Amino acid sequence: MASIVLTNVDKVYAGGVKAVNSLNLEIKDGEFMVLVGPSGCGKSTALRMIAGLEDISGGEIHIGEKQVNHLPPKDRDIAMVFQNYALYPHMTVEENLAFGLKLRKMPKTEIQKRVNEAAKMLGLDQYLKRKPAALSGGQRQRVAMGRAIVREPQAFLMDEPLSNLDAKLRVSMRASLNQMHERLGVTTVYVTHDQVEAMTLGDRVCVLRDGLLQQVDTPQNLFDKPVNLFVAGFMGSPSMNFVNAELVRDATGAAVAFAGYRLPVPDSTFHNKPGLEQYIGRKVILGVRPSDFEDAVAANGNVSNGWVRIPARAEVTEELGSEINVLFLIDAPPVVHRDTVAAADAGEDSEPSMPLTSGKSLWTARVNARSHVRPGQNIELAVDTHNLHFFDSDSGLAIGHPANIGR
Repeated sequence: MASIVLTNVDKVYAGGVKAVNSLNLEIKDGEFMVLVGPSGCGKSTALRMIAGLEDISGGEIHIGEKQVNHLPPKDRDIAMVFQNYALYPHMTVEENLAFGLKLRKMPKTEIQKRVNEAAKMLGLDQYLKRKPAALSGGQRQRVAMGRAIVREPQAFLMDEPLSNLDAKLRVSMRASLNQMHERLGVTTVYVTHDQVEAMTLGDRVCVLRDGLLQQVDTPQNLFDKPVNLFVAGFMGSPSMNFVNAELVRDATGAAVAFAGYRLPVPDSTFHNKPGLEQYIGRKVILGVRPSDFEDAVAANGNVSNGWVRIPARAEVTEELGSEINVLFLIDAPPVVHRDTVAAADAGEDSEPSMPLTSGKSLWTARVNARSHVRPGQNIELAVDTHNLHFFDSDSGLAIGHPANIGR
């Protein structure tokens, strides 16, 4: 096992196109790091540079104590798992697992030991004599992972390995990946465009956009404390609701006003977000997570202090069994900012397409299934004002985030 450190790493293609721009990232020994972002953000390029499949244009890459800038892939002691399984169709599962070890002229007893251990770990014991054509997609992907495991490398590099699988199988394969990492503890760098995959797999997640690192943190911190509008809009499904608002204060205290609503801002928010006080009387971009709503009536008093009720009309409802997504209009135009536009374009799970009234925004509230709300019905929503997010209208930076203080 080994740490992986990227220092000011650049990748410039012909014509001056920068796929990766001065990337600084430290992946700790044994860590599961996920690189996430929209198509073309540089995540796969960064992975391929770590692997040695792409030359770097500048900077340094260290795997363990060794600088690997100019080392060929075979000398970096890493194993890759790709989107396509790349199995040899004429070989059995056992032969596919053993192939790389045979090339290295490893003793037969050691090969058999490693193959059997990997097969048992991945639940492939009964399929060892089958060929890839007789396997399901999930089983083939497990064979591809097993081929990496038997190598016992310093690091695993995985490039969207689950993207060819159906939704249900992806969930079970995510669980398998988590178990595999728990057992092996090998440093893993995993690329995906799916932010749900990123949040469920990563010890930490690195969010990239246009070759630039936006934020690297734990999944929960990315969700709770996004550094800017792009990260806020990209992480989380359904995505965060945004609106242009004004931060005001009068005899009743501080509040944020928008679209005829007025939400009180608790004193604790000003304490937790240094610099927010300076925005009193100014325009800000307000962000509210769908999960910070509840049906005020169905909650039946289970909402605590800091929850404020607002009226809404359900335009569309998405019933998910345990919860319902309620899509409703607010009387304010959609936020047009380079960060929110980029995050919306990047989202795989976009809101249902529907004609909007001019000058209004479509918001999403996630409420408990006890609500039984239906399209066309009026609903009283409770919103948790302790979890409001505030962004600078010009820069798009999160107000009060530690990384932005002084910027």
